[in-house]
Amino acid sequence: MTLKPLFDRVVIRNIETEEVTKGGILLTSAAKEKPQMAEVLAVGPGDKETAMVVKVGEKVVYSKYAGTEVKLDGEEVIIVKQSDILAVVE
Repeated sequence: MTLKPLFDRVVIRNIETEEVTKGGILLTSAAKEKPQMAEVLAVGPGDKETAMVVKVGEKVVYSKYAGTEVKLDGEEVIIVKQSDILAVVE
């Protein structure tokens, strides 16, 4: 199953990274903050006022509490508005 976002929506998937403290302690997923970096999976067509800037495959940083989480084929993805994406990581 695939998601085709509408208007200025973007489908993203969090990029999980292992976090290690300065002392060398590996943090578990329960102790970590929610990641804010994600990979773009699908981009909507935009609308009259909004031209889509992000592209599929780009890595982005998004607002901390943005979007709606959806489970798709056992994988969690997030649907956000393009305005909730803060930056593209190069």
